[in-house]
Amino acid sequence: IYNLEGFTFSVITATQWPGPPGRHLGHYPSLPPGYQNTSALHNAGPPMHPAMQAPPGGPGPAQLSQSLAALSLQSSTPESLRVVNLLQERNLLPPNPMPAPTPCLPQDLQKINCNPEVFRSTLTSIPQTQSLLNKAKMPLGLLLHPFKDLSLPVVTSSTIVRCRSCRTYINPFVNFLDQRRWKCNLCYRVNDVPEEFMYNPVSRSYGEPHKRPEVQNATIEFIAPSEYMLRPPQPAVYLFILDVSHNAVETGYLNVFCQSLLDNINALPGDSRTKVGFITFDSTIHFYNLQEGLSQPQMLIVSDIEDIFLPTPDSLLVNLNECKELVQDLLKSLPNLFEKTMETQSALGSALQAAFKLLSPTGGRMSIFQTQLPNLGVGALQSREDPNQRASAKDIQHLSPATDFYKKLALDCSGQQVAVDLFLLSSQYCDLASLGCISRYSAGSVYYYPSYHHQHNPAQVECFQKDLKRYLTRKIGFEAVMRIRCTKGLSIHTFHGNFFVRSTDLLSLPNVNPDAGFAVQMSIEENLDDMQVVSFQAALLYTSSKGERRIRVHTLCLPVVNSLADIFAGADVQAITGLLACMAVDRSATASLSDARDAMTNAAIDSLTSYRQSVLTIQQPGLLAPACLRLFPLFILALLKQKAFRTGTSTRLDDRLFAMCQLKYQPLVYALLMIHPALYRVDDLTDEGALNINDRTIPQPRVLQLSVEKLSREAAFLMDAGTVMYLWIGRNCHPNFLTQVLGVPNYAAVPDNLYLLPELDTAESQRTRAFIGWLRDQRPFFPSLHVIRDESQLKPTFMQNMIEDRTESALSYYEFLLHLQQQISK
Repeated sequence: IYNLEGFTFSVITATQWPGPPGRHLGHYPSLPPGYQNTSALHNAGPPMHPAMQAPPGGPGPAQLSQSLAALSLQSSTPESLRVVNLLQERNLLPPNPMPAPTPCLPQDLQKINCNPEVFRSTLTSIPQTQSLLNKAKMPLGLLLHPFKDLSLPVVTSSTIVRCRSCRTYINPFVNFLDQRRWKCNLCYRVNDVPEEFMYNPVSRSYGEPHKRPEVQNATIEFIAPSEYMLRPPQPAVYLFILDVSHNAVETGYLNVFCQSLLDNINALPGDSRTKVGFITFDSTIHFYNLQEGLSQPQMLIVSDIEDIFLPTPDSLLVNLNECKELVQDLLKSLPNLFEKTMETQSALGSALQAAFKLLSPTGGRMSIFQTQLPNLGVGALQSREDPNQRASAKDIQHLSPATDFYKKLALDCSGQQVAVDLFLLSSQYCDLASLGCISRYSAGSVYYYPSYHHQHNPAQVECFQKDLKRYLTRKIGFEAVMRIRCTKGLSIHTFHGNFFVRSTDLLSLPNVNPDAGFAVQMSIEENLDDMQVVSFQAALLYTSSKGERRIRVHTLCLPVVNSLADIFAGADVQAITGLLACMAVDRSATASLSDARDAMTNAAIDSLTSYRQSVLTIQQPGLLAPACLRLFPLFILALLKQKAFRTGTSTRLDDRLFAMCQLKYQPLVYALLMIHPALYRVDDLTDEGALNINDRTIPQPRVLQLSVEKLSREAAFLMDAGTVMYLWIGRNCHPNFLTQVLGVPNYAAVPDNLYLLPELDTAESQRTRAFIGWLRDQRPFFPSLHVIRDESQLKPTFMQNMIEDRTESALSYYEFLLHLQQQISK
């Protein structure tokens, strides 16, 4: 940390940040093997025109060369526009993972552009006009992962330099007219450079404002001065609300929760002001007095749930450091306290009202653990699921909430800087459509463990333990707001994710966590005629768990183009799929599931029709796509068969709703695996082409198509579906794999519900475990592993993910392509 004339500049090193290695700015992090490419990391599209090189010695990388037009793609057809006949080319999946497309920008700009894991656009070349965008028939939007665990520069300064007109933060894509003036890249206003910005703390030199960290990094964090605070920064406050009805005690979750919190109590993010509290509930509400000086926790029961009040308002939320022993005593005794209970009712609504009263004065985080449908008092719900309708109905009912109680309460919480996280551990219908609103509008998150049971479902217990550990210890930001700004002419019109939109463009996030993704849709309101590039900036203002007010800023720069060919050449098929999934979830709730399904199919038809009619110069038979969109029909078919949107297959309503929650909330890399799982053959893993990470050798098998024809009875295959993994063992699998990896003598000896691979001292075991461990390490949640064979109950689930195959109720990939071709040639 340098302290220079009232200005400190500190760089946080990678080691201080959680998360796997190799996730630094400027590197593409380790994506699943199906989606990664190391050779093309910083490959900026076509070769650069000599006129594009930055002027030597000029005011640095923020200076845009005027000849961006020279980068037009027309000179030679880029790979992304290679014509692919989808009906003839069968093996379209890249054997190695797919990188995000690189925007077609001058090298000096692309080098400092925002990491696509944090900020990504569906189109990497922005159309000049809305009519051109309409003609391309592709959605324009941004996908963000703003609070992702990253190592990033942190700047402390008494002056944060912002545009005086539109309040954009100074960034690498502004223009320095000279040392004293900079031109905003969003509204084009010319601003003065403040005196103290002339000094560069890194090089300790004066007079080079364009070399300061703010202008050299597309992602940066500021420690904010007092004018960014409406009130003193709040302490970290954690309130746990636990269902202790008979049903809850039966699942055995309380033991896991209490043990997990005991294990991690010293790792909760916070400082000397951190507060915690506990509420348990069944048909009554139980508070716990944890006041310093008591010899043991005191339980206070409020049975009048219609008129809820706080029995001792001052001693229910206590300072964790001062009262740690009482908190630990409570956690040790809670599971036994209710083990004989016969209470079957659940007054969740009243418990939430009590929790809201308790947290309102400070703000903070509410964590609810619920195991059944709330059936007593305010917010009580009735079962709306008709199991007989699960498979046959073309349209699914009850995707919307049954009551507005939970949404209203969430908005009250949001107004008081309280976020609500919901852990649903249940084997029966809980009406996630209604309960989920409590998290959705308060910027919380939903965790769902169907059929959770401490004895019958050990894989779920392992998931719950791992998820809880991450949940309790990960970074957290309190009382946050996020605003996304874009260059004049562009406008944002729809937001996706968990938050409340406070004004037209301000998202209220009472808590922000590193695992939350967001998406926005955009339109072009004014022609971008004389612009060669546009920029987007996301600014997240939050209070850290240590009580610092901080601002994290991400800026993305993209070229503007005026031909349809250039728009198609820059299409990002993964981002388009992610945004369409968000739009389809909304459409399912506001219109109907069949509407959403039609809209997704039409998205593929419309964009390929536009390509055929307006971009292809030589008409030829077949279903033609540019190489960059070759996977688009496959991804759309995968969405139509995904749990959220599928029809004709028995799907529990809560499972469907949770899949919808995930698609809207998960950052893109994780959502993609939930849409199109990755399949690998794992009985013949070798070290050829393997990665070496922390002295571990990680095999890199190729990604296979999701079709039964890729399976072989003689082999074993791993399917990675994001939140769950399946290891399928062929009936005639080589005995070597069975003994060396599974530790069993033959196929018949593979146990029915195996979910842990034994740690055997064999090369095959080490390779298999290294590969699975590496896949798991790349995501913030814990995917369970199920070893399955032909007789397993889970085999149908595994087979449902074979997206390219035909089922009774859904087309095969080839049939779907024929359907698209028929619609396009109408």
